[in-house]
Amino acid sequence: MSWADTFVELDKAIHDRASFDCGEEELNTFLHTQAAKHMEVGVSRTMLLPASAPHPNGKYPICSFYTAAPSSISRETLPETLAKKLPHYPVPVFLLAQLAVHSEYQDQGLGKITLIKALEYLLEVNAHMRAYAIIVDCLNDNAEQFYLKYGFEELCKYNGRTRMFILMKTVAQLFPYISYN
Repeated sequence: MSWADTFVELDKAIHDRASFDCGEEELNTFLHTQAAKHMEVGVSRTMLLPASAPHPNGKYPICSFYTAAPSSISRETLPETLAKKLPHYPVPVFLLAQLAVHSEYQDQGLGKITLIKALEYLLEVNAHMRAYAIIVDCLNDNAEQFYLKYGFEELCKYNGRTRMFILMKTVAQLFPYISYN
């Protein structure tokens, strides 16, 4: 089965959340039971790449997804060279809260595509609501290696996980066709 051409917002009426399995129970559970609720109350937005054809039940399988939310960090968690240029109050950031690829589509470059779409989306949002960086809390060492490969840097340990970041100005350099200012 192939994936569609574009990412869309999660719609529980047409997307088959129950069949999603990326091999990580925490991410599966989030998509199955929490993503739609979080969107309803306005704390995050989940975007997904559906399959190009629906299941017999009429719902579209989910090939990959990401969830983004506004957040903030303490300036003291940033490297000193960056922190000294910032005000002495929490620094606004975007949290790339979840990113996963269905196990059927893994090892086909869809993780990279999903990350690119997430960064592109957050840069577009940044034109309207500023953030200093994008942060991600890595679920495991594989996730940490994935984000390192794409320019994220370690920020700190947070809730037993490695928190990583990439500056918005760095993301803007990746997508010169998107107005950053």
